[in-house]
Amino acid sequence: MDLLLDKTPPMSWTLAIQIIFATLTSIILHRRLLHPLSPIPGPTLASISRLWHIRHILKGDQNTQLISLHKKHGHFVRLAHNEVSVSHPDAIKKILGNSHLRKGPWYRMTAIPDYRFQSPMATTDPKKKMGKSKAFASGYALTNVLRSEPQVDNVISLLLSHLDRFSQTGEQVNLDKYFTFTSFDVAGEILFSSQFGFLKTGTDIGNAIANGYWLSMYASAMAFYYYFHVALLGNLVVTWLNILPYGHLFETTIKAMKTRLRDKRDDESRFDSVGCWFRAMEKDPERIKWRDVQAVTVSTVGAASETVSCALQSFVYYMIRTPGVWGRARGEVLELQGREGGGEGRVVSWGQAKRLVYLQACIKEGLRMFAPVAMNLPRVVGPEGLEIGGRRFGMGTILSVNSWVMHFSEEIWGKDAGEFKLIFCFLHIDIHSKYTPDNFLGSI
Repeated sequence: MDLLLDKTPPMSWTLAIQIIFATLTSIILHRRLLHPLSPIPGPTLASISRLWHIRHILKGDQNTQLISLHKKHGHFVRLAHNEVSVSHPDAIKKILGNSHLRKGPWYRMTAIPDYRFQSPMATTDPKKKMGKSKAFASGYALTNVLRSEPQVDNVISLLLSHLDRFSQTGEQVNLDKYFTFTSFDVAGEILFSSQFGFLKTGTDIGNAIANGYWLSMYASAMAFYYYFHVALLGNLVVTWLNILPYGHLFETTIKAMKTRLRDKRDDESRFDSVGCWFRAMEKDPERIKWRDVQAVTVSTVGAASETVSCALQSFVYYMIRTPGVWGRARGEVLELQGREGGGEGRVVSWGQAKRLVYLQACIKEGLRMFAPVAMNLPRVVGPEGLEIGGRRFGMGTILSVNSWVMHFSEEIWGKDAGEFKLIFCFLHIDIHSKYTPDNFLGSI
């Protein structure tokens, strides 16, 4: 009898292993052969799990991989067992421009520091997202942003002073680092009238920016395993203990916001974004609460700063690698300043910059060549389904669009889509306006 009892556990473990194996095999076979997305081409691993996508997110080459896959397979590539990457010319309009589609669950990860802090970006329900966006629209209005132009000019002047110093000493400079310092300090001035201090010190205070690289990698991957993230970092306990991994950026942002709220400063000559949102909170406290303002401010710091830094780096990179364009753009600036009497300043005003046609074309083409957003932007198909490019997708399917794929599409731009060419801006104005970053950044 004892011998029989001793043999029971191994048999139970064997049965459990067999059940697990059979279950996993069934799931894999269903996703690979019987799933509605089975006919969509793509990597084998992507057809049965999210692991192929995660692997290339961590390698940092998902965008270039998807460009190659779309060249090979066409408009539709299976990115995961439940997601399809779409490169059809109508994708931006029908997917990102469809206000009735829910955003993919990936966006939930952008709620910082935890799930209670819902910014418009983190909100997946289209109606709720639209309501939040309207509530905070005043802080992003160009007329309000331009009130901070003198302070932004001061930040740019500080950057130029660093570059002057490096020029005089002959010391090598990491432009990427100083562009990132600049973008964060500019964001601080526009949002809450306070710089982070990166440019003033010329250092990455508290390794906040360096840590951001690893946090971005973590967030991009863990967003697909959201509940693991909630268990690890995105929960009330971690927030309450104040052991958040966001460091100097988060602390400076919250400190500046609390100071503004305490002082009740309402200087019309310097009405920054947080000032707009505090005023809206006072007018409608039931609709906009402190937590909402904190959520949108923190998310904007990260999103705006990283994208601006990326744009600056791409612009300078392609300008210095493309013969003749730097000199021509500089000549256009000097000519305008001389004509309008603005030659005494080193920083071009926004009013002047928008009239520099050649420079604007260089900026737009730089953004096309190296888009700040490398992730696919996902939307979930609703009950009515969605048809695009002659293919119909059912409810629950995640359809996503990648800006890099669209920017390097030979179908849209021609055979030389991978080259920095300003002719795209001048001869294909309608195409550039439809398929360049404005459409993607506004759809995040």
